Amino acid sequence: MKKFLYLTLASSLLLAACSSKKEVPANSSETPAQTLETDTVSKYAKDLAYAINNPNANFPQLSTEIADNEAAVKLKTNLGDITLKLFPEEAPLAVENFLTHAKEGYYNGIIFHRVINGFMIQGGDPDGKGTGGQSIWAGKDDKIDAGRGFKNEPSAFLYNIRGALAMANAGANTNGSQFFINQNPADASGQLSSAKTPSKIIEAYKNGGNPSLDGGYTVFGQVTEGMDVVDKIASSQTDSSDKPTSNITIDSIEILKDYTFK
Repeated sequence: MKKFLYLTLASSLLLAACSSKKEVPANSSETPAQTLETDTVSKYAKDLAYAINNPNANFPQLSTEIADNEAAVKLKTNLGDITLKLFPEEAPLAVENFLTHAKEGYYNGIIFHRVINGFMIQGGDPDGKGTGGQSIWAGKDDKIDAGRGFKNEPSAFLYNIRGALAMANAGANTNGSQFFINQNPADASGQLSSAKTPSKIIEAYKNGGNPSLDGGYTVFGQVTEGMDVVDKIASSQTDSSDKPTSNITIDSIEILKDYTFK
């Protein structure tokens, strides 16, 4: 019970302490959907209805193959490599941001500053404190990022299943450079209803993940190789702030398959 309460609290507080931007209270009654534009909510609702009712709906996370419309990277850490595929058609801003930062070496040498075994591993802050990091548009394009970060990109086809790569934020539409990989290996399918979640995703959640995060964080990638490395990072010794006592670093990111944005 104690572990369950701890993970529930961790879920509700995810990233609230990881940005210098305005924090969203853990007990806020505001839902992610309430902060999204009406057309975005409408599209999401239509997509979700399709995803639930159409047996042929495609969920790209459920395949390890890299499709023509996907990108792929290899995260090289001091504990091993993690290969991920990215979904630029479902989350174009998040993927372009991540790929550009990776190409420019922004993430090189950055540590995983927050690690919670049975939940997730988080990195992407150049300060290594969980309070920094900017998007590629900060100070350059106010239409995309006016200083608080870029918008969330909810998708009815992407979820926080085990191995999912998602943007960290301090509330809706505050995405900068921080990201996390869902690590929880325990069956989470019991939290879900077939009336609200596609059956294939419920099945995927039997292998782990964090469904409580769905809708609040932009999922933009999936681990295809190296979950053992993710688990190794997650099991590292941490201090009272969930920071590993020995630095776990991203040495570099190799672009395995690029994507051209229009």
